[in-house]
Amino acid sequence: MKLSSVVVTLILTVGVPYYIYTPLPAAIEEPLKLMLLDAFFRAMLQVGDLCQYLGLSHHITMIRGPTLGLGSPGEMAGGQGGRVRVSDVDFDRVPVRVYEPPAAGGGEGGLRRAVMFYHGGGWALGTTKMGSYDVLCRQMSDELNAVVVSVEYRLAPEVHFPVQYEDCLAAAKHFLEPGILGKLSVDPQRVAVSGDSAGGNLAAAVAQQISVDDSVSVKFSVQALIYPVLQGLDLNTPSHQQNHNIPMLHRFMMARFWLLYLGVDTSLHPILLSPSLLHHPSIPPSVRSHLNWTTLLPAKHIKHYKPVGMETGSWEVTGQEGDLLPGLLDVRAAPLLAEQGVLGRTPRAYILTCEYDVLRDDGLMYTRRLQDAGVAVSSHHYDDGFHGALSFAHSPFYFDVGKRMIRGYMDWLQENL
Repeated sequence: MKLSSVVVTLILTVGVPYYIYTPLPAAIEEPLKLMLLDAFFRAMLQVGDLCQYLGLSHHITMIRGPTLGLGSPGEMAGGQGGRVRVSDVDFDRVPVRVYEPPAAGGGEGGLRRAVMFYHGGGWALGTTKMGSYDVLCRQMSDELNAVVVSVEYRLAPEVHFPVQYEDCLAAAKHFLEPGILGKLSVDPQRVAVSGDSAGGNLAAAVAQQISVDDSVSVKFSVQALIYPVLQGLDLNTPSHQQNHNIPMLHRFMMARFWLLYLGVDTSLHPILLSPSLLHHPSIPPSVRSHLNWTTLLPAKHIKHYKPVGMETGSWEVTGQEGDLLPGLLDVRAAPLLAEQGVLGRTPRAYILTCEYDVLRDDGLMYTRRLQDAGVAVSSHHYDDGFHGALSFAHSPFYFDVGKRMIRGYMDWLQENL
């Protein structure tokens, strides 16, 4: 055997396992499967970065196709959800996919429940047609006898905040019009807004705006948020510190998605991750109080972690850095920062969080702030959960925790919507 072949074999034998391996908590089931999924996603990101460096394409557009395969199988032609009628239409110029159950009616007068759903993907990835989301929406429509509207909002890098939010809000307002609800035989008292990850961010923000908009006569009756991202000012919460390198959402990835969403230069990545950002003098004390995890989080989630960073900023935000804070301070991008008066008008909530997720504390702090504002909240925490697990509830990338999440989510909607 030639020396070059030996070297290549040695590199592959040592290098591939080293690249794949990520230390994982013992509570996570099937760690090797999760490591392989994570390695694939990281590899796609790195290939995308290389393509962008070479001027071939933006790194996000490069990885959109391959990442579609990370969820459940594609559109279902039969089985559970196969009887659901699916149509692709526009709501106020925003593309949506409408799922209608086979049953003619549900509640009083033959009216049905409804769910408006926003998919996740860091405001840059994902689609209503992605296997895991299509399967979930079909299952919701069939099992809950509900009209489900999945919104195909525009994505970064083609557009940036607040366009994604505005698309989702426009679709929601159109759907909530009495005439549209009547045409779809939807009970106006039983309409939910829901989403996962970045979609949970959009669902929370839209729920807040609809709740205070007096021009909208029909309001959402519940909000169901699945491991939502709710703020970007403090990426040093206990969950960010504990899970900074846990699949499927590493801390550095979350920072990149925030920069992409806000449309600011990726060179600001170190600033966004810096613990001093939250303590910049231009940030009002009230904002810090809304993010004070030392008082908002249960002790069992604070653990041994301590607040980090300067009490007062010693640097000024200018130029491109000045483009970062306005977006992070905007409640349309960071629903956790909303005032109590707004939170108190939002509908009762279901919030799903995972122990091994950088976004865990966003959901837990929002739970506490909603409860303090008088909103009834059902907090469902999965001690063995990881970010994105809901999308892995079916083969070929099956995780039992994902199946349990879907079951808990469905049961809550069945009982509360």
